[in-house]
Amino acid sequence: MPRNDTQTPLLELRLPSPPRLGAVDDDGFADGDPIRKRWYHYLPLILAIAMMLAPHPSLIMIFVNYYYRVHDAPLRGLLHMAIVYLLTFLAFSSLIVVLARDPGPVVGDKAHGEESGERADGEEESFLEALLAPPEGEEAHGPGKWCKKCNAPKPERAHHCGSCGRCVLRMDHHCMWLGGRCIGHRTHASFVHFLFCITALAAYVAILCSSVVYWAFTHPLAIDETTPIHAISLAFYGMVIGMVIGSFLGYHIYLITTNQTTLESLSPFMLLRHIPPLPDNADSRRLSNPPLEHELSFEQRMLVRDAARYIRLYDIGWRRNWAQVFGWSRPWGWLYRLAIGGSCTGDGRNFPRNPRADEMLSRLAAGLVSADKNR
Repeated sequence: MPRNDTQTPLLELRLPSPPRLGAVDDDGFADGDPIRKRWYHYLPLILAIAMMLAPHPSLIMIFVNYYYRVHDAPLRGLLHMAIVYLLTFLAFSSLIVVLARDPGPVVGDKAHGEESGERADGEEESFLEALLAPPEGEEAHGPGKWCKKCNAPKPERAHHCGSCGRCVLRMDHHCMWLGGRCIGHRTHASFVHFLFCITALAAYVAILCSSVVYWAFTHPLAIDETTPIHAISLAFYGMVIGMVIGSFLGYHIYLITTNQTTLESLSPFMLLRHIPPLPDNADSRRLSNPPLEHELSFEQRMLVRDAARYIRLYDIGWRRNWAQVFGWSRPWGWLYRLAIGGSCTGDGRNFPRNPRADEMLSRLAAGLVSADKNR
């Protein structure tokens, strides 16, 4: 019998392939990332675009029947039409920026040498060194500085998005209505610009069509029967969209004014990763350093929630907060940002701190220890 030289070993160790820290592609995913968007992920985006375009046939009919045929004022109708389509164009401009621009790549940033894979002196850096080496002067595995899912450093204010399978710089939230994209450091300004244009467009259409409805009820014999029906429908539609999107816009105006993200505003226990080392107390041995959320008692949770209302870690004044988000530095630099909204300043990894934040965090740490001693 011929001998078989290829024998199966009794034990075989199969290690998973190392994570790829290459450049991100056009879709915002790292090379080899298994999470890919399917066609049904874009259905909410298609619905949102359809809702933006649906009122325009009725608007054109109102402009023709009301301003041209009834009032013989084509210039006034063209003026209103120009304002409507200008707001529509600006809304689509910022929407395209949100969809096409990466919200904030953490891995694959050329400025930090992650794509080149080489040291400054020309030596090749090993994979283990590139993966585990901490930033200069920092601890790699400190709280909030390392993402266990990406196996990569996580900069300040960056968060991991489970839907996208990646970390995003200064992540605000994940929006299913915009093609399942994250709103982050490079797209937050354009997202707020999009909300503002949609709100302004809805309010303008609602006011314009309400005036047509009022005139039609006071002059019922001077206008056809279908134009008031279209005007009533568009007035109601504009009011609903204006209230829904407008409330969302107002919330983001508050976030920008206080220099917060949606995640930071809705997650008060994120303050725990920023508090200083807890004071040494012989009677307090129950809290980790820094403390973890599940270790807190009800009283300590209330302390953290109350502290989150006045501890704004990155609030540097409303003028500088707005300039930081929309990316202008000159006194009138916001003017040319009206087209698409711009983008945040800085590299998205380091942000100026509120000078009073450290003092308030120290008081919070002392309060947690005092409450823990009385448990």
